[in-house]
Amino acid sequence: MSTADAQHRRPHTAALLLASELEDGHHHANDDSFTENEALLHSSSSSRISSSDGDGWMHRLKIGFYFGLWYALNIFYNISNKKVLNVLPLPLTVASVQLGIGALYVGLIWFFQVRPTPRLTLVGKQIVKRIGVCHMSGQILTVTALGAGTVSFAHIVKASEPFFSAAVSAIVFQRWMKPQVYATLLPVVGGVAYACLNDASFSVTALLAGLGSNVAFALRAVYSKAGMEAHETIGDNVTAANLYGAVTLVSFLLSLLPALVFESTSLPGLWSEASRSMSTMSLVMRVLVSGITHYTNNEVMFLALSNVHPLTLAVGNTMKRVFVLIASIVVFHTPLSPQAGIGSAVGIGGVLSYSLARQYYEKKQPNIKQYLSYK
Repeated sequence: MSTADAQHRRPHTAALLLASELEDGHHHANDDSFTENEALLHSSSSSRISSSDGDGWMHRLKIGFYFGLWYALNIFYNISNKKVLNVLPLPLTVASVQLGIGALYVGLIWFFQVRPTPRLTLVGKQIVKRIGVCHMSGQILTVTALGAGTVSFAHIVKASEPFFSAAVSAIVFQRWMKPQVYATLLPVVGGVAYACLNDASFSVTALLAGLGSNVAFALRAVYSKAGMEAHETIGDNVTAANLYGAVTLVSFLLSLLPALVFESTSLPGLWSEASRSMSTMSLVMRVLVSGITHYTNNEVMFLALSNVHPLTLAVGNTMKRVFVLIASIVVFHTPLSPQAGIGSAVGIGGVLSYSLARQYYEKKQPNIKQYLSYK
């Protein structure tokens, strides 16, 4: 590795180490299970943090900025996306077009060298393809859920994402947590189930699609985090933003087939019908805005993920849904029954308990790479 490459990669490694410190809320130096290399890295990271408290606060502010921007863009995306689906009920096509707009956006950024173009190794291409399958599946299922039901109902279902993230870590990657931590997930599942039970906006399609997207995005988060931690082996110029750009390109190509197979024959008629309810230019602009906000909100999410653990991101994702729920009720005048409100509050309270319990009981930040095979 050249000196320039090493200097380029050190800040990213330091950010991941600092994120580990912030995530666990304690030091690992006394943990006998730490390997020698991990202990050395931790010692180096600790000395850097203690030498400059300002750097620690700047890092916290950066994470807060990423989460705030992510929330704002996601609210805007959900509103614009639902407006498109209300007049153009083609979720597979809409999802594919949104991915295509993101692919075009990042392609132009790389073409004009606004950001250095990533150069992936064979291992990197395999990782990006794996993440791309999860991202494409999650995007299609999310848009399907939003199209089949109300925005509020879809996000009540998706509030159970931490449960699926924990299940993926345990079942797929054999990463088990303390029983007390799993116990805090019971109100998450129970609250969401109670909120959905007999809800006026209940939709089986929205329910199943929302649950499916939870699984896909839980896998995406874990694989993406592993890819960021393995940045030295997957290629050059693979920042968090560039990783998401590459994933978007792959996801778009993968999404074309289901959109063409299932909705290509319905597209001309439904587009013509939608154009009668508004001008063609207005319809195109709505689709364009939904695609741009979809890409930018996910790119910011990847920037947040590069600084926190995937399960922390899942918790933040659930808290984000509070703001999405409020915004959707205001914009679409969607009534929220007392039962749905109580269930949502219980579920979100469970997510907070889960976050606190995990921070208290978990004594070691997992190294996700050891659970993945890049062969």
